[in-house]
Amino acid sequence: PSVLWAGGVVLGLYLSFSAQSDFAPYFYDNGAGSSNGNMALLSISEDTSIGTHVYTLNGSDPEGEPVTYGMTFDKGSKEYFSVEPKSGNVTLIQTLDREVQDEIIAFVTITDGRNKVVENVRVFITDANDEKPEFLNLPLIVDVPEDAASGSSIYRVQAVDRDLGSGGSVSYYLQFTIDGHSGVLRIRSGESLDYELSRTHFVTVVAKDGGGKYHGKYQVMTSTAIITINVLDTQDSPPVFVGTPYFGFVYEVSVPGSEIFTVFAKDGDQNNPNAMHYSILSGSDGFFIINSSSGCISLTSFPVQLRNELYELKVKVAAEVGPDGFSDYSITTVTIRVVDLNNHPPTFYGENGQQNHFELTMYEHPPEGEILRGLKITVNDSDQGANAKFRLLLVGPSRVLRVVPQTVLNEAQVTIIVENSTAIDYEKYQFLTFKLLAVEIDTPERFSATADIVINLLDTNDNIPKFSSEFYIARIPENSPGGSNVVSVTATDPDSGLWGAVKYSIYGSGADLFLIHPTSGIIYTQPWASLDAEVKSKYNFYVKAEDTEGKYSLAEVFVTVLDQNDHPPEFNQNFLERTMIIGAPVKIEAVDEDAEEPNNLIEYSIMKADPDNIFDINTSTGEIKLKPYIKSMEIVQNITKQKDCRWSVVVQARDRGSPSFSTTAVVKIDITETVSRPMAAFLMQSRDNPMKALGLAISIITVMVLVTVMISTIIYFRNTKSNRITPARRIIRKRPKDQRSWTFRPRFGRSDQSFGKFFTDDETSDNHSSPRAKPPAPSAPVLPPPPPVHSRPSERLRSVPTVSGSMRSGQNKDGSGISSALVSELKMRIEQKINEANQGYYY
Repeated sequence: PSVLWAGGVVLGLYLSFSAQSDFAPYFYDNGAGSSNGNMALLSISEDTSIGTHVYTLNGSDPEGEPVTYGMTFDKGSKEYFSVEPKSGNVTLIQTLDREVQDEIIAFVTITDGRNKVVENVRVFITDANDEKPEFLNLPLIVDVPEDAASGSSIYRVQAVDRDLGSGGSVSYYLQFTIDGHSGVLRIRSGESLDYELSRTHFVTVVAKDGGGKYHGKYQVMTSTAIITINVLDTQDSPPVFVGTPYFGFVYEVSVPGSEIFTVFAKDGDQNNPNAMHYSILSGSDGFFIINSSSGCISLTSFPVQLRNELYELKVKVAAEVGPDGFSDYSITTVTIRVVDLNNHPPTFYGENGQQNHFELTMYEHPPEGEILRGLKITVNDSDQGANAKFRLLLVGPSRVLRVVPQTVLNEAQVTIIVENSTAIDYEKYQFLTFKLLAVEIDTPERFSATADIVINLLDTNDNIPKFSSEFYIARIPENSPGGSNVVSVTATDPDSGLWGAVKYSIYGSGADLFLIHPTSGIIYTQPWASLDAEVKSKYNFYVKAEDTEGKYSLAEVFVTVLDQNDHPPEFNQNFLERTMIIGAPVKIEAVDEDAEEPNNLIEYSIMKADPDNIFDINTSTGEIKLKPYIKSMEIVQNITKQKDCRWSVVVQARDRGSPSFSTTAVVKIDITETVSRPMAAFLMQSRDNPMKALGLAISIITVMVLVTVMISTIIYFRNTKSNRITPARRIIRKRPKDQRSWTFRPRFGRSDQSFGKFFTDDETSDNHSSPRAKPPAPSAPVLPPPPPVHSRPSERLRSVPTVSGSMRSGQNKDGSGISSALVSELKMRIEQKINEANQGYYY
């Protein structure tokens, strides 16, 4: 094999010879700008994404054999690419970073299966703007004098960017003035630093590159750093007095050399303070001097020599800079007052001289605004002016008493006034204690004096008795003997002595059976009282608690009489007779007169039956019925030989009280077959309860009367309006000698219910005088029934709105029939009688 070098690329050529000619495959060399070939001089950007197809290896075999491609790297180096053997496609498999590695050395191979060619290639990594500028010399701390000139340079900021080209260029900007290219930090024009206002500044500097492409997009990278600027103090501020304004006092006992007041000042430049120098400029009149170093002002003569009461001194302070002189200075005013010496505290006086204890006896609840005249107190301060001004305070139960005056100059008479009468209560306090204080107001010593005031209270009858409860609830068994205790009530009166004694009494509509002990409050029954819960179980009345002066209060008492089982159950009769229809029960009932459950709850049971095991009884209702297997009279007759089927049962009724009471009754039961007709069955069942049958009969009669009245009224109004019958002509006839009667019978379904009889004119008066029961409600007669051969049971009869009737004639002497005129007149009489009957019924 031989090795060929061309264009800086080393080509390894392996030639193999055999008996026949076999040439090695080779890569195409398409130059640096090609995307296929042997990857010679390939350039790839560092922001290329992993998985990107970056190149295609391309070559050929002289014999036309198929070729395959491959790629290897030096041992220990990172493999950045992978090759698809058949197509030769090269794919990026690792992240590129030009700042870490700017070129990659790889070995590409091509083979036809027998011959293999290897070429050494260099892949160049081009730059992308992926790096931020980085500041140097961090942290950035700068010390700048506060008197640095405006616009002067104070620091140079440096930052580097590892990118190439515009992406690696750095420019600067911040809130302060900074040179964008050199990074020199300057004080903004027109601004100045002041140590006294702000000793430290924090400046944020931003360094940005010139921008460049990254992943195909243009971007600008920035970095930020914080510069700490410490302002250094310089001598540029005057001294400052501390604690102004200044006031001093000269007292009557002062002597020459006495210290009146000391002023104090500090240098305005606190970082490097200088010594202070004090002096008095004016206002001392030769009576005051000041220490130049300490600032202490002293008196030079006796107070009696001072001509003024008030002096105002002008004091100057200057900061000592050096041996050559002083810098800035400040001036303040010191006010000095000549005052009396406060050497006398306030003092309390009574009727007998100086005194610090005062005592008074009074009744409770005096009127508000009343002056406690039994207290004669004077207060005095022997000093003069402001030293003799003090305040009076009364310390004790809040807002009970108040003192007048509250501010005193020299001397005053002390007055104590009642402010809250309710709080002065003997039942709460038998005595009240107060502290009377006199405290100076405008003096530095604040001298004070104290006096004790003790008020002894006397009781009055100011309270009414009060029950422990507004109502009392008591329970007592019935039949309790007379004099039994019911309940104890309690009332208290907080007043003392006889005013606190309570007397009890009782009254009210329910108090007749009860008494109350006048002193103990025990309520008990009258000796003759007999409580019965069945007669009355609830009582309520009032009790009164009264003191010796008639003040009282009331409470209500509720007494419940508890029921006792003192009544046995009772039947109406000890011997009962019942008729039992087979399949239907008969009921017996006993009554227990006890007032409450379970004393009045009754349980029924069969004690004895003849024959036995024939009847069952409901223990709660008392219903007696035959055993389920007895369903006919044949079974009954097989059980007993008696034909009348009358059996006896002894029934016991027992209450549920404790102790329990019971009573028995003998029930004679007449067994009969089931009644088929409903009315007969009902009457049989109502045999033991006749009131039930009577009530049903009254109800039926009432309904029939109402229906009859309603039908009659309707027919009446119809007849009077539309069915008036008038004769067509006047008929003159002779009154017949024989009396003829016509009977009309309405068809109400009963043959024995007659509607009435109508007579001739001669018999009308006799008919009215005959005694009879009150007629039923009037109604119009109906047509006579048709012949029996044509009757249909299902055919409904219709009423005719005209007056008609069936006519039966008697035998006439002359044998002549009734003429048509007589029929017309008879109809008129019938209508007239109906109208009279209706009027008589309604009026």
